[in-house]
Amino acid sequence: MNKFTNIAIVGLGQIGLYLYNELRLKRKEIEIKTGKKIRIVAISAKNKNKKRKFKIDKKFFYSNPLNIIKEKKIDVLFEVIGLSDGISQKIVEQALKQKIHVITPNKALIAKHGDYLSKLAEMNNVNLNFEASVAGGIPILKTLKEGLATNRINKVYGILNGTTNYILTEMEKSNQTFDKVLKKAQNLGYAEPGNPKLDLNGFDAFAKVRILSALAFNNQISKHKCIMEGIEKIDLKDIKIANQLNLRIKLLGISEIINSTLFETVHPAMVNKNSYIGNVSGVMNAVITQGKPVGESVLQGEGAGPGPTSSSLLSDLLSILRDNVNNPFGISSSKRKKIKPFNNDNYTNSLYLRFEVKDKSGVLSLITNRLARYKISIKRIIQTPDKKNKKATIVIITHKTTEINSRNCLSIFKKNKNILKFPTLVRLYN
Repeated sequence: MNKFTNIAIVGLGQIGLYLYNELRLKRKEIEIKTGKKIRIVAISAKNKNKKRKFKIDKKFFYSNPLNIIKEKKIDVLFEVIGLSDGISQKIVEQALKQKIHVITPNKALIAKHGDYLSKLAEMNNVNLNFEASVAGGIPILKTLKEGLATNRINKVYGILNGTTNYILTEMEKSNQTFDKVLKKAQNLGYAEPGNPKLDLNGFDAFAKVRILSALAFNNQISKHKCIMEGIEKIDLKDIKIANQLNLRIKLLGISEIINSTLFETVHPAMVNKNSYIGNVSGVMNAVITQGKPVGESVLQGEGAGPGPTSSSLLSDLLSILRDNVNNPFGISSSKRKKIKPFNNDNYTNSLYLRFEVKDKSGVLSLITNRLARYKISIKRIIQTPDKKNKKATIVIITHKTTEINSRNCLSIFKKNKNILKFPTLVRLYN
């Protein structure tokens, strides 16, 4: 009698349901490639009777996912709920303690509890696989753990959120406002219909940055405060001005070793339109690594949607079926180190500053004098008057300055009656 690998899926949202269907459709293909037979023996979600795109077998349905572990013999558990705490954490923790392999795309869970959960997996000689947690279908984590394992990586950066990249691309392409394009992204399934905040505010990308750091630099997941900004404040006006300057706005995630310290950030950046990263459009993600002796490596692919995510989830499953038991972060937890954080005050960039002001004499000199006081040197000024409304838009491109100088300099503009709104700041990525 052929032994089956028993699989449970916890969470039947867009990704979980797509995965469920893929497992059913590709059973034969998986068996051919691994020599192992699989079967789904348990599924769990909030609502058993919810109308779903794919039909589910309700005889395997559990309202409480924790009961699956108590009542069923499970070999592999897919956690596809997506919470950083609560039931997501509980089910993964319990599964690992019961020597069940776990596969998850849950970057929030791994970024917050990855160190603890990886220790559990190692103690119980099972896998905790999370390839799908970063950059959808791009095998970047496997590349860092295996393909680039003997290289000394000093930097990982790129576009890590397909939703925001689609919005920024579409704003430029269609000449539509942020709100209109966001609605379009929601209708297409690229952004959450209810609350897309975690994509837009940079949190999603930042969780991925922390996972990439841990794999690239063999460090424990960092907990220190970092620069994290999203794209909510990017206006169509900024997109147009960037275009005039032969630049393009992208949400970048950056992780870098600087003088033996760890620097991590997510923020919008203006990049050259002719650069590689400047030409990554739509829902595409791109991850670039820099190291020795390999130099620069680039991986690009779709970073959003159930298809690419399921591709990575199934890749993790095949690895387990081939009896590849490995440390979740590539090396033993005991050998992963703490790296001192970089002082973010010293982060240096040229700046794009957009001021909306009253069209009055002395306003420009007020701004330039303030910049000079904080040793922020001006490279270029663009003034666009709106005489009808007695307003003007002033755009200033600066030479390189530190984060602390720019923060302190701009703080005064909150209080000035001639400055109609707080200036928009976008860093220029060199």
